[in-house]
Amino acid sequence: MSLMIPYENLKTLNKPFEEKLKNKFSDFLDKGWYILGEEVAAFEQEFSDYHGEKYTVGVANGLDALILSLKCCDFKKGTEVIVPSNTYIATILAIIHCDLVPVLVEPDSRTYNIDPLKIKQAITKNTVAIMVVHLYGQCCEMSPILEIANQNGLKVIEDCAQAHGARYQNKLAGTFGDFGAFSFYPTKNLGALGDAGAVICKSETDYLKIKQLRNYGSEKKYHNGVVGYNSRLDELQASFLRIKLPYLNEINQHKRKLADIYFTHLNASFIKPKLDTDFYNVYHIYNILHPERDKLKQYLADHHIATEIHYPIAPQNQVAMENYLTGQHYPISTEIHKTTLSLPCSFAHTEENILEVTRIMNQFSG
Repeated sequence: MSLMIPYENLKTLNKPFEEKLKNKFSDFLDKGWYILGEEVAAFEQEFSDYHGEKYTVGVANGLDALILSLKCCDFKKGTEVIVPSNTYIATILAIIHCDLVPVLVEPDSRTYNIDPLKIKQAITKNTVAIMVVHLYGQCCEMSPILEIANQNGLKVIEDCAQAHGARYQNKLAGTFGDFGAFSFYPTKNLGALGDAGAVICKSETDYLKIKQLRNYGSEKKYHNGVVGYNSRLDELQASFLRIKLPYLNEINQHKRKLADIYFTHLNASFIKPKLDTDFYNVYHIYNILHPERDKLKQYLADHHIATEIHYPIAPQNQVAMENYLTGQHYPISTEIHKTTLSLPCSFAHTEENILEVTRIMNQFSG
């Protein structure tokens, strides 16, 4: 019997950075400045530089990054935002929290990302924005999406929670639309040691407004210009992210190397992600599709290999969505939710781990 191969091991993942993280924590304690200090400002600049952009605002988490991006636009209550039908529920929650209407659009069955051809069909006189989600580590097909947005006067907000360093036609996720919203949840390719997020803004006006919104609507202490939130990137998490950001490309390359093993060694009974030279996929999640997904998951567990399902329940089937997403059927996303399985593919895994996973998987007979 093989040794346990976890889906993710954050302790192992962060081991290479342990000494620097400990030293940074000591500096943090000595400095005695815990909220919106030098570390947040430095991370915002470095994250902007990585993306070749001017404006980044650090916020508390990825959901807030989406909410504040929408709030910044001042959309009329009840107007519509197009969003993929197979996204994680956070994307839809952001729309609902802003008193807007989520309009679900099916993904391309091979890329799992929103289908540009179906976006056109979903636009009405009430549509104000397209919220794309670069799912699993692969960018959406942004050229036609931006063309549609420009033709219809729509804002574009990118949910980049799973796409740190991903590219489409050699351009980074988060740099296409009006806003690029990021989560730095610990399991992300660029992961903090707690919750953290950021928004890349295209304009100085939006940048200054989101800075206000994250801090009680205040530009100057005790002077509140807008109705704001408490959503500040934590100074300690910013310092940890600064340690890991220079290694993001190395982390992505490692995950791509592991993905290559799956592509090369997994047999044809498993539907693998689509490969396309326009896309630089960073494999935050390496998923396959299989008609007997649940049996396969149990089989791998019996062989001491942990997997995950992203995601087992479609958004329209969540209890929380009963009053928001009704009367519509989404056969493509339903099929993805029924058959998708996420395989180990982490900075903490070795090539030997993944070869062992493929060896065991290829013996699965259903």
